Amino acid sequence: MKIVVIGGTGLIGSKVVTRLGEHGHQAVAAAPNTGVNTLTGEGVKEVLQGADVVIDVSNSPSFADDDVMKFFRTSTTNLLDAAGGAGVGHYVALSIVGTDRLPESGYFRAKVMQEELIKGSGLPYSLVHATQFFEFAGGIADSATTGSEVRLSGASVQPMAANDVAAAVGRAAAGAPSNGTVEVAGPEVFGLDQWIRTVLIARSDPREVVTDPQSRYFGAVLKLDSLLPGRDAQIAQTHLSEWLARQ
Repeated sequence: MKIVVIGGTGLIGSKVVTRLGEHGHQAVAAAPNTGVNTLTGEGVKEVLQGADVVIDVSNSPSFADDDVMKFFRTSTTNLLDAAGGAGVGHYVALSIVGTDRLPESGYFRAKVMQEELIKGSGLPYSLVHATQFFEFAGGIADSATTGSEVRLSGASVQPMAANDVAAAVGRAAAGAPSNGTVEVAGPEVFGLDQWIRTVLIARSDPREVVTDPQSRYFGAVLKLDSLLPGRDAQIAQTHLSEWLARQ
């Protein structure tokens, strides 16, 4: 199959392209640096010609509330229009476990809007909801840092490796459209504070992680289970200790 990966040169997208290619698919990486810009529409119709599947793993360059909403609304609308015109038979998008539970977060509101556009498009689709990536631990720490302290909630998380996220997205794309959502998560549950503390210690980062139940996670105060998947989630294999050992 010809499978176009939007955001195909990024962290997840590049891994998805590699995996699909290894399984015999014609995987095409599409991103602004390959001449495909979903915000302006440049190159979108052209790259989707003859595509069986489109995968959207793109992300907004800015997490400011208005910027991220504009990105996902414009990008997804352009992609859906082009995919429908090209006769694409399967639209796959990567999203986040817990999107509908955190309306305080502008980012999560934008992801909910993206999913609603896809569901209402009339195109066959599959949504993959993943938990936090191990690779994003540093960014989460930076977003919560004041001086030498990292203030984070103790809410539970079940993070996973980017390789495992890519594998889940690839499986969804190679299969039939589910017209629904699958959740994927790592094999271990941590407190958000505990997870980030473990990573910072492993990196000899001197910042102190302070547990603060009222600290905001991308604009939202977390409940204990806000970021946890349901019982039917697919569980990935890579443990945090294994991932850290490979860094």
